Amino acid sequence: MELPLYRRIAGEIAARIASGTLPPGAVVPSTRQIMAQHGVAMATATKVITHLREQGLVQTTPGRGTTVARPRAAVPDTPDRDLVVRTAIMIANAEGLPAVSMRRLAGELGMPTMSLYRHVADKEELVLLMMDRVMAAHPPPTLDPAVHGWRACVEALARLQWRMYRQQPWLAQAVSFTRPLLAPHAMAHTEWTMRALDGHGLDPSTLFAAAVMLANHVRGTAVNLEAEAQAEQESGLTDAEWMEAQAERFAVVLAAGRLPQISRFLATDPSFDLDVLMEFGLQRLLDGLAELLA
Repeated sequence: MELPLYRRIAGEIAARIASGTLPPGAVVPSTRQIMAQHGVAMATATKVITHLREQGLVQTTPGRGTTVARPRAAVPDTPDRDLVVRTAIMIANAEGLPAVSMRRLAGELGMPTMSLYRHVADKEELVLLMMDRVMAAHPPPTLDPAVHGWRACVEALARLQWRMYRQQPWLAQAVSFTRPLLAPHAMAHTEWTMRALDGHGLDPSTLFAAAVMLANHVRGTAVNLEAEAQAEQESGLTDAEWMEAQAERFAVVLAAGRLPQISRFLATDPSFDLDVLMEFGLQRLLDGLAELLA
């Protein structure tokens, strides 16, 4: 009986690994590359990578994607909760939050899936612990509003959160302001902003709304980071290279003359840098708060 196509493709890559053509640590073909080389759909390409991972031939390497697995150090038979959470964060940093499943996590730890439930109740609790661990590593700045002023304090926290999202792009997907996970260290960020704005006559509801508004601006900009990183990894193009590749399409769209303001903008050698967009929005929000607090 002939093997399924994804198994045959996986076998070819496995043979390259066995021969040393793809040594430990080398980046294996991405799903997009497999699709282009073999003319298969994304689902089939994903099965190829999954099959290689289940065989222990490849692993996730933060910042690089899927690489040939290196020999692992022995993992305890009963890893503690801290190891479980750290491993989940490693997967999320490399592949995004959707890649974190109990089955995948168990595979990385080399243990039965059901054993994980001795450490976390479900995925929701796992994400809560992941988020709280990251937040705990990024406590609010040690600034005093009475000394430095409310604006400097709030600005410093927003930039701290932006760096945090930059380092862990999946985190923006985990944070919610409508159904927030009760992560104590995340709540400490909101508390800190409210304290920085307190003393200017705002009631608690307005203080809370202001704190959430600022945090949501940073988080709302950061939700693009994961998609941006994934697009660059799959296409092999930087943002600047992608823009250059779209030049002819932009020219066709703008030729009708219905978008004069966008045409003027694109003629200025534009940048869609998320850092710039975050900073511009932050300053305008702070300007508005200054009017409110005055």
